[in-house]
Amino acid sequence: MSYTNPVIPGFYPDPSICRVGEDYYLATSSFAYFPGVPLFHSKDLVNWRQIGHCLTTVRQLPLGSAWLSGGIYAPTIRHHNGWFYMVTTNVSGVGNFYVRSMRPEGPWSEPIPVAQGGIDPSFLFDDDGKVYFQSTYDGNEGTGIYQCEIDISTGRMLTESRLIWQGTGGAHPEAPHLYKINGLYYLLLAEGGTEYGHMATIARSESPYGPFIPCPHNPILSHRSRKSSIQATGHADLVQAHDGTWWAVFLGIRPVSYPYRHHLGRETFLAPVSWTEEGWPIIGNGGRIEPVMEAPQLQEVRWPNEAIRDDFDEATLGLDWLFLRNPPPESWSLRESPGKLTLRGNKTSLDDGGSPAFVGRRLRHLSCNIAALLDFEPESEDEEAGLTVFMNEKYHYDLAVKLKDGRKAIVLRRTVGSLTTEQTYDCAAGPVELKVEAQPEWFVFSIQPHQSDSLELGSGETHLLSTEVAGGFTGVIIAMYAVCKAGQSAPAHFDWFDYEPVNSPGGSAPF
Repeated sequence: MSYTNPVIPGFYPDPSICRVGEDYYLATSSFAYFPGVPLFHSKDLVNWRQIGHCLTTVRQLPLGSAWLSGGIYAPTIRHHNGWFYMVTTNVSGVGNFYVRSMRPEGPWSEPIPVAQGGIDPSFLFDDDGKVYFQSTYDGNEGTGIYQCEIDISTGRMLTESRLIWQGTGGAHPEAPHLYKINGLYYLLLAEGGTEYGHMATIARSESPYGPFIPCPHNPILSHRSRKSSIQATGHADLVQAHDGTWWAVFLGIRPVSYPYRHHLGRETFLAPVSWTEEGWPIIGNGGRIEPVMEAPQLQEVRWPNEAIRDDFDEATLGLDWLFLRNPPPESWSLRESPGKLTLRGNKTSLDDGGSPAFVGRRLRHLSCNIAALLDFEPESEDEEAGLTVFMNEKYHYDLAVKLKDGRKAIVLRRTVGSLTTEQTYDCAAGPVELKVEAQPEWFVFSIQPHQSDSLELGSGETHLLSTEVAGGFTGVIIAMYAVCKAGQSAPAHFDWFDYEPVNSPGGSAPF
């Protein structure tokens, strides 16, 4: 049996994993999107199903002041004595904190802050009851991995922070994970920055405070300077499967053109871990991985395929939907018009740094067809509603219904940095189907008015919404949105939303 990487496609970076018996749980970063820290479950390490989020309330995740690549960084998930713990950093808020729950689906506790500074925190629950807390920090002893002991019931630091390792010399030593394996302490890091020089390195010691001796085979994972469809591999976490084998989850990217440019964001990959005779782990084939690899010898458990269409006929939104920062309660509703998602725009536009009326989902495939049926009759030229292909506030493509010169119109807008272009087309009264065809190098936009033929309006290059052009740590989001510069807009009713992958191979693609 084989599997296809990535095992969780789309913008799901910085994966962390833990095992409870024969069940596996995985958490990823979410930055300024809400709810925070999506949580997945698997029985076989290959097929993953989202079961919830760790941060679902504004008290747990205040994002009002967060820039898009701020908010939540690099969670670590662990299980100890019947409790799940998720520790992370809100770089736009409290800093390092953790939440806990008896059930992975939640509800999770209120945030418990830890005073040690830095980002990318992690835990080790040692055999003697001590809890070691690590983070990446620029402290008094220089930049590197700092550690203290904490009281897990309160988060209180029991010792001062100490520098324990600065890595092998690569830029940005970060994402520490400390493990105790066969009586030795192994410290796994990411180095090189979350870019094309990314890598995973490891060291070990007889003491949790070191000195840590680097692995002679470092980096144990990297695709730097490699000709591969997968690049920027790093930020790994290790797990021993219930059959005794070892595996790593880590992030990587799939560029679609040269020079390298990627727009799906950093995704979650899986690879086997082998151990040398000297007791060092190596990820994949000498630190390299392939798009198709030999699957774990575990009982395969595939989850039911999700429907292509969301008819918005449930009481709550599905777990794959997200908001941009904390959504104003009046900006969206599933009750105002039963069987529809209703958005009411506010003064915050897609170009602003606040919380617009915005309900989106990650673009998870290089090729897919996306469509939504919108019923919206704008009452002033201050209002618009539609679909956006959104990378950030300065880089997005919008297909919107609005008034132009007193007449209902369709606008195709492309915002790329300081440049914005618009094309305007007449639109008849009544519902209109908005369509986006995602191709590896293009987004193609079309409309289909009620009882009319489909009409292609234009296109936009995917690389202009790539990380290499637009910057940041996130990936493209496809969202329904509404805006009203004068206040609250007329209701924008979305009757359904389709997301259909095209020729999507294996892994745990969502459909």
